[in-house]
Amino acid sequence: MRWKPKDSITVVTGASSGIGCCLCELLLDRGATVVAVARRAERLANLASRECPGKLIPVVGDVTDADVRTEILAAAGRVDDGRLDLLVNNAGIGAIGPFVNADEQRLRRIMDVNFFAPAELMRHAIPMLRRGRAPVICNISSVLGHRAVPDKSEYCASKFALHGLSDSLRAELARDSHAGNSIQVTLVSPSTTRSEFFDSLIGSEAESQSKSIGSWPPAKVARKTLAAIESRRSEVILSLAGKALVYADRISPPLMNTILAR
Repeated sequence: MRWKPKDSITVVTGASSGIGCCLCELLLDRGATVVAVARRAERLANLASRECPGKLIPVVGDVTDADVRTEILAAAGRVDDGRLDLLVNNAGIGAIGPFVNADEQRLRRIMDVNFFAPAELMRHAIPMLRRGRAPVICNISSVLGHRAVPDKSEYCASKFALHGLSDSLRAELARDSHAGNSIQVTLVSPSTTRSEFFDSLIGSEAESQSKSIGSWPPAKVARKTLAAIESRRSEVILSLAGKALVYADRISPPLMNTILAR
């Protein structure tokens, strides 16, 4: 059974820019009700001002705040008696620089935003998703959740954790079918995306840059993400460069270790 945007009730975190903003626009244009979550109220106001068939419900706040997570699900629950059809965990932050030169707070903040917050949001959203129509949890991960690279250790760790939790939950929820309406967990792993992500690195030198080959605009990532959600796929790896990194590592980890160390 395919997931359909029209008349769906959805939650998208990290909605103020990049992939999250573009995904909100796609969902709204297809008639979805979108609970859009971000810290920047003015960005959500811009989204809400768009002419579209769907409806936007803004929630301003930090996903690491338990009260904000409660508000997110309460806002979605008021639309149609507690039904939720889609949860997209997209909010994320990163850092660049050697692990040994950073402090504990850099690791904790990245893990809080990229792993613990989406984990708890999923935990509390599952009862609502069980009432949904072909419900989907979509976790925006990274190719770096498949193969880690130097100088992004905390970010890689958070995405590996999200990858592992997604795989485990997918199996748990597949056997937890309610009237044949099991929750699908879709893991989307983009490569570098041209967005504001690198404008807000934490605990990093001002001149820090991401070393990567090739990149996609956020609108393209959002389109591929929505396609994966609609077909209720388990996992997609985006971009040729991203696939090359992941599959080369699967073929010969020692070779990739040598290449990345250089």
